[in-house]
Amino acid sequence: MTNLITGLIGIGGVLTFLGILLWWIKAVPLIVICVLVMALLIYDFYQSLRANGNGAG
Repeated sequence: MTNLITGLIGIGGVLTFLGILLWWIKAVPLIVICVLVMALLIYDFYQSLRANGNGAG
């Protein structure tokens, strides 16, 4: 449960930071990079929740 809460707080912080960054700098390469980074972040978060802290994965 702790991983879920702290993970959601972390994802929210990164989303906020990148959202503000993208709001001020509207460049297509930056948007593509940020979308890929967020996709990898969410995928890793999903993987860590599935592993459930047992060290697998």
